[in-house]
Amino acid sequence: MIAIREAWQAGLLRRDHWLRNLIAGFVVGVVALPLAMAFAIASGAKPEQGIYTAIVAGGLVSLFGGSRLQIAGPTGAFVVILAGVTAKHGIDGLQIATFMAGAMLLALGLTRMGGIIRFIPDPVITGFTAGIGVIIFVGQWRYFLGLPPTGGEHFHQKVWELVQVLPQTHLTTAMIALGSLAAVVFSARVSGLKRVPGPLVALVLATSAQAYFQFAGVATIGTAFGGIPRGLPS
Repeated sequence: MIAIREAWQAGLLRRDHWLRNLIAGFVVGVVALPLAMAFAIASGAKPEQGIYTAIVAGGLVSLFGGSRLQIAGPTGAFVVILAGVTAKHGIDGLQIATFMAGAMLLALGLTRMGGIIRFIPDPVITGFTAGIGVIIFVGQWRYFLGLPPTGGEHFHQKVWELVQVLPQTHLTTAMIALGSLAAVVFSARVSGLKRVPGPLVALVLATSAQAYFQFAGVATIGTAFGGIPRGLPS
């Protein structure tokens, strides 16, 4: 509500700003919802659970956030933690852990403890972020290359099992993944696409290619998870 009030005081709720705000919201939504599905899958949940979470959290942050320029969305930093919680305690355990984390954040906010972040050394943040990046990178080999499911509880065990199944790489899946990665990285260099987010370009191209050519053996949301429910959860 604070953000809405400040936007009204700044004159940003006038009609001449509506179109740009609607376009920005549409683009953010189109990019954020598939990203939410991807993070849900990587965390051991179902893709529709990622969508529900993104909708609810995005609405709450928009209404009660403290900044009128803030964009709420899923973060890859929690994938490693959430995947471990889901594997050991299931979705119910994940929900309990989420409520506990929310209560902790609320308590930290009410006690104004956020300022402590200034005293955390930069190497800690850099190392933590880099470590998560490596874990997520390795964790996506299976989907990027179309590899069969593997086990392994610890990081080195997962890496070794992935290396062993590398000869079973699905070539078509790997080509679509490489094309999507190229679209994300290089689409901004194409005239007319500079203002279009790279993930949105990759999403449209890869989905269109699979829908038209129906490549055999390429996993989709429909084949892997039975599709997305068309209604709200009961």
